[in-house]
Amino acid sequence: MATSLLTLLDDIATILDDVAVMTKVAAKKTAGVLGDDLALNAEQVSGVKAERELPVVWAVAKGSAVNKLILVPAALAISYFAPWLITPLLMVGGAYLCFEGAEKIVHKLMHREAAHTQAIHAAVANPASDLVALEEDKIKGAIRTDFVLSAEIIVIALGTVATATFAKQASVVAAIAAIMTVGVYGLVAGIVKLDDWGLYLLRKKQAFAQQIGRGILWFAPKLMKTLSIVGTAAMFMVGGGILMHGFPWLYTRVTELTQSLGWAQGLAATSSDALLGVITGAVLVALWMGFNKLRGK
Repeated sequence: MATSLLTLLDDIATILDDVAVMTKVAAKKTAGVLGDDLALNAEQVSGVKAERELPVVWAVAKGSAVNKLILVPAALAISYFAPWLITPLLMVGGAYLCFEGAEKIVHKLMHREAAHTQAIHAAVANPASDLVALEEDKIKGAIRTDFVLSAEIIVIALGTVATATFAKQASVVAAIAAIMTVGVYGLVAGIVKLDDWGLYLLRKKQAFAQQIGRGILWFAPKLMKTLSIVGTAAMFMVGGGILMHGFPWLYTRVTELTQSLGWAQGLAATSSDALLGVITGAVLVALWMGFNKLRGK
């Protein structure tokens, strides 16, 4: 009996060790998309009243957790029963990211962003207004974006353990999903509260702390502005990258053209993904605007 128990514990330890190694490999594979996920979500939840920043991040994080609860079993089921369906579904998500990125640019060019900012400022100035209602669209948009990025990360993680047993696949993908959610939204919460930390240090009596506080207050708005640009660019890069891999003939052609560039090959490939994303997004936004015009909207 004791021998059987020791054997069982040894087997469990071996499995956990294998899962840990596989999770580490999968985390490295998904690191690039995680960076885009961080930039996108930090940009999505910016621009709200200070005391509402953490509740907004928490609301998006809960939505992200729900996304993972849907995506992990769905990805495992599709991978087992209909693996051919993964690429088309990812391409639909990639096209949506391109559309969303292009739509943001169009809105800014048409000055709708200014009207949205004025509406927020008016709501802040009016204590009777419901800021939570104004935040709902931002939260929903962030959760939709998270869904697409999470799907890609989960598929990448699943691809790194494609030859493993189903139990190990499920363990690795679940671990990556949990790490991604906690890590990304923990960092997002830290980023959006940078200005509060700066103010806290500025009120300290120590001159050194005050200097750090001033530095943080100078850096925080520039970081958020940068993340806004990077977040939009990431939509095109990630979305275009998904579409590029979905068309093997195009991916092969681009790879052949960039092979001779040496150290610049990666930059050229990323630029190609972004270009495809911009073109796809522009076409989809044009079609959507035309459709709305026909509907009289």
